[in-house]
Amino acid sequence: MDLSSGSVTSRPTTDYADSFLGCRGIGTKIYWDEVPPDATAFDPENRLIFVTGPATGIPPAGSRWQIFGKSPGTIPEGFCYSSLGGEGWGAHLKFAGFDGVVAHGKSESPVYLFVRDGNAEIRDASALWGKGSVEVQETLRRELGSRVRVVATGPAGDNMVSFASLLADGDASGSSGFGAVMGSKRLKAIAVTGTGRIVPASRPRLKELATYIRGLLGHRPQTTMVALPPSHTHQACFACMGCSSRSYYKAENGTKGKYTCASGMVYQDFAQAYYGRWTEVPFFAERLCDQHGLDTYAVMSILILLAACSQMGIITEESTGLPLSKLGSLEFIEALLKKIAFREGFGDVLAQGPVMAAASLGDVATTVANSFISDPLGHVSVFCPRMIPSTALAYAMEPRQHIPQVAELGGVVEVEWSRWATKVPGKYVSSNVMRGIANRFWGSELAVDFSTYEGKALAAKKVQDRVFANECVPLCFWMFPIWFSESTEDHVGDPTIESQILSAVTGQEIDEEGLYRMGEKAFNLQRAIMVREGHKGRESDRLPDIFHTQPLVTEAYDPECLVPGKGGEIISRKGEVLDVQGFEKMKDEFYALRGWDVATGLQTKAKLEELGLRDAAADLQPRGLVV
Repeated sequence: MDLSSGSVTSRPTTDYADSFLGCRGIGTKIYWDEVPPDATAFDPENRLIFVTGPATGIPPAGSRWQIFGKSPGTIPEGFCYSSLGGEGWGAHLKFAGFDGVVAHGKSESPVYLFVRDGNAEIRDASALWGKGSVEVQETLRRELGSRVRVVATGPAGDNMVSFASLLADGDASGSSGFGAVMGSKRLKAIAVTGTGRIVPASRPRLKELATYIRGLLGHRPQTTMVALPPSHTHQACFACMGCSSRSYYKAENGTKGKYTCASGMVYQDFAQAYYGRWTEVPFFAERLCDQHGLDTYAVMSILILLAACSQMGIITEESTGLPLSKLGSLEFIEALLKKIAFREGFGDVLAQGPVMAAASLGDVATTVANSFISDPLGHVSVFCPRMIPSTALAYAMEPRQHIPQVAELGGVVEVEWSRWATKVPGKYVSSNVMRGIANRFWGSELAVDFSTYEGKALAAKKVQDRVFANECVPLCFWMFPIWFSESTEDHVGDPTIESQILSAVTGQEIDEEGLYRMGEKAFNLQRAIMVREGHKGRESDRLPDIFHTQPLVTEAYDPECLVPGKGGEIISRKGEVLDVQGFEKMKDEFYALRGWDVATGLQTKAKLEELGLRDAAADLQPRGLVV
């Protein structure tokens, strides 16, 4: 849709699908083709690309979908992405006959897009402007029908807060500042509904796979750092078999909503410290973030920054207009989020994002921010590179912290191993099991010997290729891959499941390595985009200094920072830093494995052409950006 002219056109997905499969691949390709490298995030020429994949909405694959565009939240502005699930916005877009929506231009007044059974219509949204994401969803469902699925932004998006988020049905949230991009285009929401159905090539084969997957999963443990109340429930995303990681809560006043992962953690520690016990305040803090349309990871960073700056006397209640003495209370978080979302007073400073807000407060505040911020979006690290060195390559190569990558490189499996190491009853992911997983999923046993930097580059490449491939299908990282299983003799899972699902969905046979090749192609195209937008290869593949200079103190899921060492010995990374020479050696090995130039970290013309990315090679070569 061209929001400047108000026109809507369509084009066949087959223009992209044969070469880029879906979701991650197609979204990245459209961005490459259509977003000028010098466009800003709020430039009308920036695109917001909402895209599904071949398995979106088909059980047991689930209903993942993604958003791509140039982000106002990264420093500097550049290509970024978000991944969502929930109650089926992506699936219902397909029921309506479309695989994706690409928005560009800028409307003169607020609008929303209504997609229904092969038709797409731009409608007036003036009455919705300034309203919260949840309220917009409820309003459009009342007007358009209960089957309608809605993705919307809140007042933070309308006011172009740099870390404004999107919210879809089932409280599926998308970050990267794309809510602000919607606000810049005066696009309030996209509502979808349809009566069509998605028919896989082989439903019997998918049913067999579902039975097999259930057997492997058994009772998959919950991996969360959120203090869950006894009354929480689990709710599966649309078309998914379900996992134990997506929690929902109903408060005493009847308010319902998700209470999961970082969204649930955003205010947890502050509220616990203030009240001295568990209360519903962290849940209400999350609901306020969703309603205002604010990225909880960025809000968490801002809270840490404010707490530290308040203690140092850099900010006061008088200078900010915030009840800083009540940080941790419901009163404080209500005041803070409202100021940010509506850019009121000091909220206008914070609306720039944690990094720029710190810079506005001076050098000391910047030093504070640099002590905990780990990615270009201003987020706090999850699964620290000082503890899991292979995650360093995932952090360095991405425009944002990519949770599926860092989770696979050590997160989920490492959590289970640490519980075995501390003798939690019933835990079976031992050091021997870890070595078996490493051989099958990460290339070698060295991947889980954390006393050395060897083998980590191969693990990072394999994980990147697999994650990007899974996001082309797309599949949820909470469910796939299945690394470990209580039901198998060696407790090692099966990495072929994803390619089997894709084959059953499309009817075109693809094996495990063939699927990974699709992931490698998408990853390389993303790299080409980043380089075209200013990434300088090896020079830019770096991490915040904190990882090299500040010793590891603790990790949220394992205070003792335990990891497997040589021969599976239980060792601790507490007090460790990421060695600079070790990191550079990992980069050397990684570039070689990728077929890139080791000296510069730039891609080679030969490798891009081998992957079928001739247009990328042809574009980058005259710019001197390939070797």
